[in-house]
Parts: sequence; C-alpha cells; structure tokens
Amino acid sequence: MKLVIQRVSKASVRINGKVHAEINKGLLLFLGIEEKDDTNDADYLASKCVNMRLFEDEEKKMNLSLVDISGELLIISQFTLHAATKKGNRPSFIKAAKPAIAEPLYTYFINRIHPLVSKEVKSGVFGAFMQIELINDGPVTIIMDSKNRE
Repeated sequence: MKLVIQRVSKASVRINGKVHAEINKGLLLFLGIEEKDDTNDADYLASKCVNMRLFEDEEKKMNLSLVDISGELLIISQFTLHAATKKGNRPSFIKAAKPAIAEPLYTYFINRIHPLVSKEVKSGVFGAFMQIELINDGPVTIIMDSKNRE
C-alpha cells in the first residue's frame, strides 16, 4: 500500500464539476492499493500518518502531528501510485489491486483512520474521475510504502 501525504492549507475534490469534499489546514492523502495489501498495511499507514510530526510548532519546527493541531483530512484513492514504468512509455498498472480488493481496503482505511482524528474524515469516491485542487503548505510531501517500514 502506498500513501502520498501532502500537508495542505486547503484542498478539495470535484466530481462531475461539483465540489464533493473540501478541507482547510490538514493532510491530503493519496492512497494506492496493490493486490498483496491487506488490513495490516492499512492499520500501519493510518496510525503512522496521523501521528507523523508534519506541522510546525511555535519555534517553526515540524514537531506537531495532525492529531496535535486538530487538522482536517481528505483521502483520495489513486491506483496510479502503483504504476510500473520500467518498460516502454506507457505505465502499467498490473500491480494495482482490482476494485473487488481495493475498494473494501480503501473503505477500511477510511474507517480505521476516523477514530484516530478529532474531525470528520473526508474522501473522494472510489473509482470516480476526480479533480483535486490543493495548496501544498511548505511544500511538505511525504511518500510512504507499507511494505518498506525502515
């Protein structure tokens, strides 16, 4: 399971030209699920990302987590995080989980992360064509892979 974490001052997702969800200060998460992923991967990433110290304290050091600042959260499913680009010029998505596996894990991830934060968890719609707008704050972007827990 791959997760791209972006610290944002605001972010939104549009579906069919209409705002589906939006947040202010917090984290925008892009979640990519592959065939081998399971609930252990989701549990690990959910806990890790909301507790990661990505927000500045009064001394301008990244010492505060999303939980510490009561920040908002927007989660978007993104199978393209598992693009294989080694051969040719067209990405292959063979490692990305099929919807029958990915959608329940995406829902599980959202439900798992919800009790870890103090605000409503917002999300896109699995499988929908979405437009994402964001203001990356910093910029701060972190990439995590549940299979690489160094």
